[in-house]
Amino acid sequence: MSFADFKVLTFDIVGTCIDFEKGILDGFRAIGGEAAGKLTDDQIFKPYLVGREKFPGRSSVVMRNVYLHAARELGLPHDDAAGDAFMRHFFNFPAFEDSAEALKRLRRRFRLVAMTNFDRVGYTACANQLGQPFHDSVTVDEAQYPKPDPRFFSYNLGRQSAFGYKQEEILHVAQSQYHDIGVARELGYKVCWIERRKGQQGFGGTPVPKEVTKPDFHFSTLRELADAVEKE
Repeated sequence: MSFADFKVLTFDIVGTCIDFEKGILDGFRAIGGEAAGKLTDDQIFKPYLVGREKFPGRSSVVMRNVYLHAARELGLPHDDAAGDAFMRHFFNFPAFEDSAEALKRLRRRFRLVAMTNFDRVGYTACANQLGQPFHDSVTVDEAQYPKPDPRFFSYNLGRQSAFGYKQEEILHVAQSQYHDIGVARELGYKVCWIERRKGQQGFGGTPVPKEVTKPDFHFSTLRELADAVEKE
């Protein structure tokens, strides 16, 4: 299989391009102070994941409630000021250090499309962090169904079809086995797994998938993907 087979790269954003795990951990530890500093990453991620399931709505609105839920469980500050502080931090989640440069390089060869479970407001903050590299983007408030719901992928395929692109010309690039890689493969897409947690135990701030899907391409960073494309 060759990268020349594809005209479009669709990207998961949060976890693939944006280091949301660092964003979550830094936010909890900055607001939670000494008590949060004693918690392991997994101790923070566990109630965070429960909170995100409990509050599945628009990220730019509900992440305050997600933080407050987890903070109560962990015995961290959970007043209005703490919730507001986390929301300010949310809009500044950092990009992985390789993301912006790699996306700029990939844009020379492919149409780049963002596919994210963040809403348009949250995605805009991410896109600014990445240098606005995408030709097109689909957010959860537009698709109406969050990944891994196949209807998200159907919405995007219809959109890209309107621009003249076929499914077989699309390579889906993502970190999350749960939200992206498994369902995309089931739907017949070729997939590229960016294993950001390579060498680490568990799935961190991402739900555990039923199984780990073998991808068509496998890298640990977007830089490695861009290098492979240019080498080919």
